[in-house]
Amino acid sequence: MYAMIFSVWGSLLRTMHPCALFSVCACIASTTFSVSALSLEYHTDEWALADQIVDGIQLPNIPDREFLITDYHQQSGGDVRPAIMAAIDAAVGAGGGRVVIPKGEWLSKGPVALQSRINLHLEKGATLKFSPEPEHYLPVVKTRWEGTELYTYSPLVYAANVKDVAITGEGVIDGNAESRFKSWHPKQSADMQRLRKMGAKGIPVEKRVFAEGTYLRPPLVQFFHAERVLLEDFTTLNSPFWINHLVYTDHATVRGIRVESHFPNNDGVDIESSSNVLVEHSWFRTGDDSVVVKSGRDLDGRTIGVPSERIVVRNNDMGGEDGIALGSEMSGGIRDVFFTDNVLRNGDSAFRFKANLDRGGLVENVRLRNLKVESFDNLFWFQLNYPGELGGFFPSTYQDIVFENIEVQEVGTFLEVHAPEAAPLKDVLFKGIQVGKVETPMIIENAVNLEFKEVQLGSQRIDGVLSWRK
Repeated sequence: MYAMIFSVWGSLLRTMHPCALFSVCACIASTTFSVSALSLEYHTDEWALADQIVDGIQLPNIPDREFLITDYHQQSGGDVRPAIMAAIDAAVGAGGGRVVIPKGEWLSKGPVALQSRINLHLEKGATLKFSPEPEHYLPVVKTRWEGTELYTYSPLVYAANVKDVAITGEGVIDGNAESRFKSWHPKQSADMQRLRKMGAKGIPVEKRVFAEGTYLRPPLVQFFHAERVLLEDFTTLNSPFWINHLVYTDHATVRGIRVESHFPNNDGVDIESSSNVLVEHSWFRTGDDSVVVKSGRDLDGRTIGVPSERIVVRNNDMGGEDGIALGSEMSGGIRDVFFTDNVLRNGDSAFRFKANLDRGGLVENVRLRNLKVESFDNLFWFQLNYPGELGGFFPSTYQDIVFENIEVQEVGTFLEVHAPEAAPLKDVLFKGIQVGKVETPMIIENAVNLEFKEVQLGSQRIDGVLSWRK
């Protein structure tokens, strides 16, 4: 039980006024609480690694030739999908090129499947709008849904087993505000639980088929086993589910995109089991996380064992329900992730790190710096002990995380931590953080070596090292 509130004096708040308090919500049965002025050690050259990652990311190699979809007998109106697919086939036959969707609104009655060495280019003023009918996204394709592999409805733009692929231009990809997929959100629970159990039991992927009569919504854009990907300048609207989803993708650049989509689970960019990824100069207004890093769910994710690593997210404007997130599907591990020079607007949690007791997996070497935050209910929120649905035998480990040079206007709670006793949050540095207004400083359940350097909460300053656990 951890509902009791403690008021703590001492060296952790050694520069605060004697009348200042902070509250820690902690497990009280056999609890150990300690604070000290000891300093955690962190390497000083970590951001050189971030620069190396960016410098090493490869862009797609696509021939400079154009294939205009109107050359394939399609006028504005009607179903544009046959013309797009014909243009893609022609480009592939020629060795690759740019498939151009010109100005106008174009309706696709089914998914657009990209191939290697193709750039789907949406000119300024072009809108590629997708049919609202779920049956148009069958037959099923192999994909990953909330971290578990399966066969189900196709993503609206789908690129599987590809190299050198891009989506560019100042046009719009619209999942359709009238999409019937949106009515599936309250219907998905039974299928979601069935899929999770199939993944946990190791049932072969070929038998995990969720077709007609099931209710798992597809993402708007998904790359599934891809190398050298570019997403640049386009706008996305009205996604049924996750918006821009990179799965098993190596060398991806997301640059200058705009995301305006507010349905449940509308993450702006999901980086899942992917490496060498840059997200920069983009604008997010989403119904869920702006940018989130994942790596698979439970046994399925641990068995596949592909981490997300070597990721840089910089110079973005984030306005999602949550700003920056890791997990909760992170069973394959996450490491070497860098967030810098982003603006986070308002919502539930600015930084939201998640796991449950079935996940397993290790998250480490995560660095966040030079961030500006406006107003959130929670600033730093670690929920690492979501109840397990499959026995709860695999707690996850989050460690070696640094938050540095962050300016915050106001938050409800500065830091909230809930971690399992067997895997406490550990080795986290909060340095140079300025918060104008905060209601609740801290709620802590199982954390080790949380270090505070030059942390200012209103008129109060925090310095020191905190451990509080069973």
